[in-house]
Amino acid sequence: MLEIKNLTKTYKGGKTAVDNLSLTVQAGDIYGFIGQNGAGKTTAIKAVVGIHDYDQGEILVDGKNVHTQPLACKKIMAYIPDNPDIYEYLTGIQYLNFIADIYQVSRSDREARIRQEAGAFGIYSALGDLVSTYSHGMRQKLAIIGALLHEPKLLILDEPFVGLDPEAALILKERMRALCEKGSAIFFSTHVLEVAEKLCNRIAVISRGKLIVEGDTKELTGDKSLEDVFMEVIHHDETD
Repeated sequence: MLEIKNLTKTYKGGKTAVDNLSLTVQAGDIYGFIGQNGAGKTTAIKAVVGIHDYDQGEILVDGKNVHTQPLACKKIMAYIPDNPDIYEYLTGIQYLNFIADIYQVSRSDREARIRQEAGAFGIYSALGDLVSTYSHGMRQKLAIIGALLHEPKLLILDEPFVGLDPEAALILKERMRALCEKGSAIFFSTHVLEVAEKLCNRIAVISRGKLIVEGDTKELTGDKSLEDVFMEVIHHDETD
């Protein structure tokens, strides 16, 4: 569903944020992308969703090239950034209808999904309010609901659990699992290693822009915790 091949991104000034990164996310995967602050996670994610250009490499979404077929790729994926910047002059329901229009979700489907998801995340009664009045957590929930409306084949999330209350975090995990059971794939970054260990079937660790370990979560951890594995590989990378 997602193939990143030899991705390299260098910023002005010569800093290489992503260095020859290659990984594959299959349909049905919940794939955790972890690393320290500044490791290159957000840069890689923004390249995947078409926000950042890149110097070398190739990114494919369901076999389509992000660089040469951007609209075809964006039609089948959804992206939730770490800081949801949503149009503040819209109400919650206007924003959701706007997203549904973009992805051509039918009136009946959008109404049913908005009712279900906004009710589950506890913001249904606030959909008539301006987004400018929403807290960070409410905006995050609104962004999540918008991303789920068209049931994307690929869901990309950058630190999705930041700002969510425990109940909303649990609901998001359930939605992520349900989406993958239908054949979609999820690729997300997180600093919450306990969540990644329990939720993800595959894990990649990135450090200083380079992939340093990747594989099946249970095989990587063995009889250790993901936290132990992460600290070991990061320390080893820093001493090389």
